[in-house]
Amino acid sequence: MSDTPSTLQRKPEWLKIRIGGGHTYAGVSRTLTERGLHTICSSGRCPNQGECWQAGTATFLLLGNICTRSCRFCATPTGHPLAPDPNEPDKIAQSVRILSLKHVVLTSVDRDDLPDGGANHWKRVVEAIRVVNPNTTIEVLIPDFMGKDDALKCVIEAQPEIIAHNIETVERITPNVRSRARYRYSLEVLKQIAEAGALAKSGIMLGLGETYSEILTTMDDLRAVNCQVLTIGQYLQPRKTNAEVLRYVTPDEFDQLAEEARDRGFRYVEAGPLVRSSFHAEKALAACGILKTSETPTTAQSDSKQ
Repeated sequence: MSDTPSTLQRKPEWLKIRIGGGHTYAGVSRTLTERGLHTICSSGRCPNQGECWQAGTATFLLLGNICTRSCRFCATPTGHPLAPDPNEPDKIAQSVRILSLKHVVLTSVDRDDLPDGGANHWKRVVEAIRVVNPNTTIEVLIPDFMGKDDALKCVIEAQPEIIAHNIETVERITPNVRSRARYRYSLEVLKQIAEAGALAKSGIMLGLGETYSEILTTMDDLRAVNCQVLTIGQYLQPRKTNAEVLRYVTPDEFDQLAEEARDRGFRYVEAGPLVRSSFHAEKALAACGILKTSETPTTAQSDSKQ
């Protein structure tokens, strides 16, 4: 793998995406629509939506589908969000029950308009799922809450099995593609998660002009704050107005990077062109030995915050 980014070429064969359909796919869509719930699968135009929904899986998007930030890699709409739905925690808990999920992934838009960034709402959702689905394990993919320690602690106190916060890209590129977020503060968020005893997880996307050595440095930075789980995927431009893809990374290169990550001590690594931060999320639980049951879990997954 070259240490310098190459020029963009036509989208390669390995990035062709299968369109979803079938009874299970329709059932997931119907369950979510009937309850007025959002998924990052749809809002973020995730390339795995077909595979995940056909398998009966979906990641819940909390606090609406309008974000207060405008990250250049993300397809989620930016604007003025509505007030949080007070019934959303129960709606999600009941949907988890109906879909018979053994592991559920939650994410949200950034809600910088709320005093706590939505942290208390997050906690209520986790608690509601626990009441209705006591054997379901929970993964949360959280924002940075604008650096508010009390907000982060609120989510940590809910004790989800995995707490993820994506570093997204290497430090040099962060100011160009992330709105308001800071690379070093993301590391601090992950450090606090790990120090609280939770399983810390993060993800990076490739193809924005990063070099190989910068990717390795990012891995080292994540391990320095005791991040245990890592996902690495290809950035795909969701709209013409988003940042352009500068390079398509080959499957062999992803395999090489996965080995580099394992050599650095990550307990679980998922790397590949179509990997997103919650893709095959249940495997991390199994690898880290924290599944609640001996069954192979059905997972609500597939997200876009890449």
